[in-house]
Amino acid sequence: MRIFTEQRLSEYIQQHPETKTALQEWKYVVRHSQWRNFADIKLTFNSVDAVGNQRYVFNIMGNNHRLVVVIKFTIYFVYIRFIGTHEEYDHMNKTIGAKNI
Repeated sequence: MRIFTEQRLSEYIQQHPETKTALQEWKYVVRHSQWRNFADIKLTFNSVDAVGNQRYVFNIMGNNHRLVVVIKFTIYFVYIRFIGTHEEYDHMNKTIGAKNI
């Protein structure tokens, strides 16, 4: 899979250095995957949730942080839409909803 907007992850790691190892591992696994559907993602990351509109939510560091991405399976493309703490995700989700990120 190709990850678009990786810069967001680098910026987040600078703000939250405790996430560095977890996010580097997530990037490595994603880059070496060839997901064709949600079931393939679920085999790789058991805690991932599909929230609709091609968006998926990954729990980072035991659900302390959330990562929302859009995945285009046909072109093996992952687009980072949001990264934040669980609290920031909950606030954003109440405000606009995960499907609209």
